[in-house]
Parts: sequence; structure tokens; C-alpha cells
Amino acid sequence: MSKKVILACAECGSRNYSTEKKATQSDRLELKKFCKTCATHTIHRETK
Repeated sequence: MSKKVILACAECGSRNYSTEKKATQSDRLELKKFCKTCATHTIHRETK
């Protein structure tokens, strides 16, 4: 079973991406993605 999560940029806070993660995963997801607002690759973290 997967859970839908929203990823927000760690620099500017804009919510750019959505993805799915396994329901058994307890820690927050962190991925390095391209932010359109910052115009650079930054860490994107799972929001609540």
C-alpha cells in the first residue's frame, strides 16, 4: 500500500512535486529535485 505525499523545497518552501511512498516507511522523504522558483536543484522534503 502506498501513501501520496507532497514535496516542498527546503529553500523557498514552494510545493512543487507529489509522489508516493510505502506506508511502512516512518521517516520523512527527502529527494534532490529541480525547483522552478529557485531555478536550481535543491532538497525537497515531505510535508505534513
